[in-house]
Parts: sequence; structure tokens; C-alpha cells
Amino acid sequence: MADSGIFRHLCSDLRALGIAEGDTILVHSSLRSLGPLPGKKAETVVQALLQVLGPEGTLLFPALSYDSVTEENPVFDVRNSPCCVGGLPEYFRTRPGTIRSIHPTHSVAGTGKNAAFLLRGHEQDTTSCGPNSPFRKLRDAGTWVLFLGCGIASNTSMHAVEELVDPPYLHKGPVEYRIILADGSETKMRVRRHDFKGYAQAYARLARMLEPGTELRRGPVLSADCTLMSIPALWEKGYAALKRDPFAFVWKYGEA
Repeated sequence: MADSGIFRHLCSDLRALGIAEGDTILVHSSLRSLGPLPGKKAETVVQALLQVLGPEGTLLFPALSYDSVTEENPVFDVRNSPCCVGGLPEYFRTRPGTIRSIHPTHSVAGTGKNAAFLLRGHEQDTTSCGPNSPFRKLRDAGTWVLFLGCGIASNTSMHAVEELVDPPYLHKGPVEYRIILADGSETKMRVRRHDFKGYAQAYARLARMLEPGTELRRGPVLSADCTLMSIPALWEKGYAALKRDPFAFVWKYGEA
């Protein structure tokens, strides 16, 4: 465990931002942004989050693997396929007590009261963030998305919102994947990959639609500038914007 003073500071900052006991949170993160931490930095951060959430809370991290599990290498090993979205989620997915949903490109790792329910069934989906995915289930069961020092531009939950509308940039054809399960047995999944060809994600636009202080909270956690985003508000206002305009959260390359 890190120095007790720093640990208390970390917990205090997380609470001041708005995280409370019993919350269910999905964390996007930059471990480096927190500044120097003694000992095992990633474990210190995880322990602080779990301390603040308490025994009734649930902690989730995206464990996305689309960089290594590709159309050219369509093999996903739930135990060994690495996460490609940072050192903290990669540490978390390998941590004892963490479970991981079964999906070749958009798995989620979690622990806590509701983790098993949220992660179960992802293998039934034929898209990245379909009706059985943790991202979709969080619509009704989630509290916050925490952006821990990484900005709000990368927001995987918005893919789940987009999939309700299925805008023309979102998907390309399916890929058949070989899936290696935790017990070593194998199965197959046929999944449509995200495309975005010709478009760039602009999910930071969502911040302008949310109420500061209630649906969107900003503040420091140690050295990191952090944002807490309400999951119910993300779904309500993100979906409404996409229904009005399917291109609300992208911009086309070549446009100003």
C-alpha cells in the first residue's frame, strides 16, 4: 500500500469529485496524470477506488483489445489478450478478483457487487456494445463514468448509444473470431467491427449538453484534472442528440 497520507488524499479527492459508497462506475484513465505515487501505483489507485465505493459498489474498466485482436489476427483469449487503453486497465484486468466479459474487441473488466451481472452475456452480442454488453446494461445500472486525468474525448459508452441509432459511419462487415475461454475451451463469435471510415469521434461535445455540477462534475484527483459524467444523463441526452442528428458526435475529415 502507498503512503497512508497519499492514500487518504486520493480517497478524499475521489469523494470530493462526487463518487460515493454503492456507486457503479466505469473508469477511463491516465495513470501518469496522477503524478508520482510510491509503491505499486496502479494497485494504490484501484484500492482507493474500492475503498470509496465500499462493499456495495462496483468498479469497471474498459479492457478493449481491438489493437491486437484484428481482422488479420481474429483470436481473443479472455485470460491473455492485452488491453490497449492504458496501464491502469491492463493492470486491473490481471488483478486477482477481477472478471472480464467475453468479447474480442470491447471487453470490460470488473469487480464488486454488480460486476458478474454487468459482464455476463457479452458473448451473445454481434456488435461491440450491443444489448448484452456491460456498456448497454450500465444505462439502467450505472452511476458515473469517471475520466481520471484523460479528458472526455474517449468515451466508449457513447458507442453503445450510437448502436441504438446505427449511424452510417459506425459499422462494417462482420468478422469471425476464435474465442479462448478462461478454462481453455474454445468457441467462435461473429461480430461487426466499428468502422468510422472518413470520420473522427467528437464525444467531447456531450459536455455542452450536460448540467454542470450535477450531470457533469470536474475537479482534481491528486495531480490529475478529472471529470465525472452521469451515466443516465449521458444516455438520455446523447441519444436525443443522435436522434436529431446521426452525425452529432463525429466530424468528417476535411471539414473545418
